[in-house]
Formats: sequence, structure tokens, C-alpha cells
Amino acid sequence: MQASSPAARDLADDFLDVSRRQLRTRLDRIDTCVGRLSEEQLWSRAHEVENAVGNLVLHLCGNIRQWVGAGVGGAPDDRDRDAEFARREPLPADELICRLRDAIDEADAVLARLTPADLAERRQNQGYDVTLLEAVYHVVEHLAEHTGQIIWATKRATGADLGFYAYLTDPERDDDRRP
Repeated sequence: MQASSPAARDLADDFLDVSRRQLRTRLDRIDTCVGRLSEEQLWSRAHEVENAVGNLVLHLCGNIRQWVGAGVGGAPDDRDRDAEFARREPLPADELICRLRDAIDEADAVLARLTPADLAERRQNQGYDVTLLEAVYHVVEHLAEHTGQIIWATKRATGADLGFYAYLTDPERDDDRRP
């Protein structure tokens, strides 16, 4: 299938649409989790090798901005990855979510401007030579991976069912939480 064929363009457009939706779905799930955790729970860690939920949210902001904002969109890359994990002073839950929402809004705007042909362009990011498609895929995958960790940590801390799959048992429930 050639990149300029209608089928390839449709597939690339679908990839971008799905990627944008996945960013929003993961944001909503993280927002739900962060909203259920106390400040102490957001920043707690059982061991120094663990990451607190707050650190994971900061890390996601940095990753999204570096890979999509800078790597795909051309914004300056001023990321300090080590600081994302080193922070021990708590930030309030609403500030964490605001930062993540801003990072995802910025990424969404970049993805909205991409064309199917753009996805084949190559860029350097974090020392990797990747296509823009690879960069977008990395961000969605990375966000999903850490969202799973945040969900697990939230369930462990609260003992609560977060309701992300309630639509499977309640057909009347139609919400935005579907994968």
C-alpha cells in the first residue's frame, strides 16, 4: 500500500484519531484516580525505587511534551526528566491534573495538524531516530503503561472499584470511559 493511496491516507487518519482519543481517555482515567487520592497517597512510596503517583503524572507531562510537543511539533525541549522522579514536595491534585491536561491539550493540537504524509518524517528524540508515527505511538503506549500503574496504585490505596468498565455489566450506561 503506497503512502499516497486513499487506503493509506484513511489508515493514517484513523491512527491519528485513535491516538487523540486515547490521550483523552487516559487523561480522564488519571483524573479519576488522582481525584480519589489524598495528598499523602498521591506522594507516597513504599520504597525509594517506587514512583509516587504524583511523580508519574509529572513524568507523563514531561514525556508528552518532549515527544509530541518538541519532537513532533517543534517546540523547545526543556525537559528535566530526573526532576520528574526526584520531586518529593507535594503538588496539589488539581495542579497535577491541570499540568497533565495542558500537556495533552498541546499534544492534541500538534496531532490535529498532522497529515498522513507527515507520519513518515524522521526526527531525533531522546537520542532515537524515529518517524513521527513512532513518536506518537510511543507517547500513547507510554501514557497507557503509566495509567495502568496509576490505576493499580489507586485501587490499592483506596480499595475502590473505579468503574472504568461498568458499561460491560450495565448496558444502559453509555459513557466516555470505553477503551
